[in-house]
Amino acid sequence: MTDATHGPVAELLARSHRLGADPRNTNYAGGNTSAKGTGADPVTGDEIGLLWVKGSGGDLGTLTAGGLAALRLDRLHALTGVYPGVEREDEMVAAFDYCLHGKGGAAPSIDTAMHALVDAGHVDHLHPDSGIALACAADGEALTGECFGDQVVWVPWRRPGFQLGLDIAAVKEAHPEAIGCVLGGHGITAWGTSSEECERNSLYIIRRAERFLAERGKAEPFGPPLAGYGPLPEAERRARAAALAPVVRSLASADRPQVGHFTDSETVLDFLAGTEHPRLAALGTSCPDHFLRTKVRPLVLDLPSDAPLEDAVARLRELHTAYRDEYRAYYERHASPDSPAMRGADPAIVLIPGVGMFSYGKDKQTARVAGEFYVNAINVMHGAEAVSAYSPIEESEKFRIEYWELEEAKLRRMPAPKPLATRVALITGAGSGIGKAIAQRLAAEGACVVVADLDAASGAAVAEQLGGPDKAVAVTVDVTEEAQIQAAFDAAVLAFGGVDLVVNNAGISISKPLLETTAADWDLQHGIMARGSFLVSREAARVMTQQGLGGDIVYIASKNGVFAGPNNIAYGATKADQAHQVRLLAAELGEHGIRVNGINPDGVVRGSGIFAGGWGAKRAAVYGVEEEKLGEFYAQRTLLKREVLPENVANAVFALTGGDLTHTTGLHIPVDAGVAAAFLR
Repeated sequence: MTDATHGPVAELLARSHRLGADPRNTNYAGGNTSAKGTGADPVTGDEIGLLWVKGSGGDLGTLTAGGLAALRLDRLHALTGVYPGVEREDEMVAAFDYCLHGKGGAAPSIDTAMHALVDAGHVDHLHPDSGIALACAADGEALTGECFGDQVVWVPWRRPGFQLGLDIAAVKEAHPEAIGCVLGGHGITAWGTSSEECERNSLYIIRRAERFLAERGKAEPFGPPLAGYGPLPEAERRARAAALAPVVRSLASADRPQVGHFTDSETVLDFLAGTEHPRLAALGTSCPDHFLRTKVRPLVLDLPSDAPLEDAVARLRELHTAYRDEYRAYYERHASPDSPAMRGADPAIVLIPGVGMFSYGKDKQTARVAGEFYVNAINVMHGAEAVSAYSPIEESEKFRIEYWELEEAKLRRMPAPKPLATRVALITGAGSGIGKAIAQRLAAEGACVVVADLDAASGAAVAEQLGGPDKAVAVTVDVTEEAQIQAAFDAAVLAFGGVDLVVNNAGISISKPLLETTAADWDLQHGIMARGSFLVSREAARVMTQQGLGGDIVYIASKNGVFAGPNNIAYGATKADQAHQVRLLAAELGEHGIRVNGINPDGVVRGSGIFAGGWGAKRAAVYGVEEEKLGEFYAQRTLLKREVLPENVANAVFALTGGDLTHTTGLHIPVDAGVAAAFLR
């Protein structure tokens, strides 16, 4: 393990964190930094020259010592003597493994040669929008000279690899006055004898490029406003985005399910309002980090902001068909017999004028980062068009990056997805008790979770415990109010793209004898659990049918739905209502691939919000036991003599939705430790 306190390593980590904390300097997980120094050979104890460099896939802003690759400089330099040439440069990545120091730390990245071969104690390779704007301008070489003079040297486009490392090393040797270079179509590299000097040079290049673009740039780089394509008012924009989200997700998930992210940032809306946005979007992104996550180009809706919703949906479907055909043709134009198989033809970025951008990935973080990368690409287009013309690398080079065997090998090394990966779950009453346990289990199995609860504070606390907005979001909802339910689903689809799994768990319990049960008691009980479950399921079905991806609706019903107990008329009747909703909806929604099932718990005392709210005391009085012993009482009346806990119910939810019971719908699973009188018949 690399020692984080070792002088050069500590300096490297601190510099990386500062650079990575500012999105103007580099994108998430983009670029790499390095430091050279000495360390003890683990065998001989002799001092040897070492290189520490950010490993493959790491992020500068959160880099740790464990994310660094540690390599011997003598062996890295020796690779130049066995380098077989640019046609076989990919072989050099495997050779890096023979240069590792000790256990080596993280896997060395493709850019390791750049850091090893450049004769400088510290090297930064970054992807700032301002630097890439120069790198992707039609006359980028001339503009680089105008901006920096002899301080920064232009290096023509070359795919990252060993040869690029040799090229940059030669540039530094030939230009001793230079502090760095602009890499055509790619980014920047800077160096220094100390960590402080290297960071200063990196920031100088980035900030100088920013000023140059601002001072020399023309107004309206995206062209004058395109009539009818301006941003809709915020409320209308968000409502339209929520209405379109399930449909757009269905298009992005034709090959495999995806999680979505939505942004209506000013940058995106301004881009889509300009007359040049169709031309620029068609040119695609350029920096390798960008199009690896965004694909070579986005899908762009070519209708005005206020086009009728049904027209927008119909046109999106047409454009999606064309996009898939074009992507397949792109693959076939450039694929060789040994190219990896086509990964999928659906867009990762969908742009809706006046509304914003949807981005997609295998999980929320990937989807969000893809969107952030396209915002980077928009900034690059803005800068390049301001001083010249945006001119990304050739399509064939983009294909070489996108279907690079080294990238494919990285994908193969990724762990298998969890059972509920790409699924979005909305759970009512998830701020405590059974609902909280369900949220925890589904999140642990890979789902994105929407924590819906009447108590905003408890819902927010659970969402934070689950990992925050890339894992879970909280929505405040009264399930008796139609408008609040729609708002909750709108929030869900804007957060994660759609909804796949809904758990009707919200409830209260009124325990009274018949003659003491008022009409208000009856209405309150049924309003929350019978009417509320119906309203939630109706909205879930609307979203799921629009998505076309199937789905699951699970009712947390009760043993009381089939077994009559004393002093329980309102609660028991409501649970029977829920139980039959399961059967009715299973019959109706099956044609859409939506499965509807129920779970019948009994006596969940510990951790239960309902029992803590007074139900426990009332049920204990009915049975003549102390309230704190109610769980034991319930356990003793079961066949298994076991107390039922919230996590037992959560386990049953996962059993129904985790992928093994794909042919099961209309089922009620007892989770009651065996109450014979409640056996279904």
